Amino acid sequence: MIAIASDHGGFELKQEIMKHLESKGLEYKDYGTYTTDSCDYPIYGEKAARAVADGECEKGILICGTGIGISISANKVKGIRAALCGDCYSAEYTRLHNDANMLALGARVTASGLALKIVDTFLETEFEGGRHARRVALIHEIEGRE
Repeated sequence: MIAIASDHGGFELKQEIMKHLESKGLEYKDYGTYTTDSCDYPIYGEKAARAVADGECEKGILICGTGIGISISANKVKGIRAALCGDCYSAEYTRLHNDANMLALGARVTASGLALKIVDTFLETEFEGGRHARRVALIHEIEGRE
């Protein structure tokens, strides 16, 4: 299951991504927002991030105007490694090396066709493990110091 959430700025791209996920037979849960009315991205970023952190969803996709605010919000949730990606290379390597569990996209800075390719790359790439597992463990150590 994939958690997906956006603010008003990412709403339309979220709709396209959900259709894309459906066409690939992938299950998702929409954590809002449900309209283009102005809203606060931290609310929806946190909802989706908690679903991933709690194990309700395996991965997540977040969208706001730039992807920055919603990714910062999600990363405040313990266990979340949300990566803002504007290209397929970053999406691939954040999975391979960082085991990112959430992808953030900027609807106002990433064209929808590219965004769908980034989503596919993120979802289809497995974590490489090895030396990278040690580094991800260090991230969790930092998190535990708070």
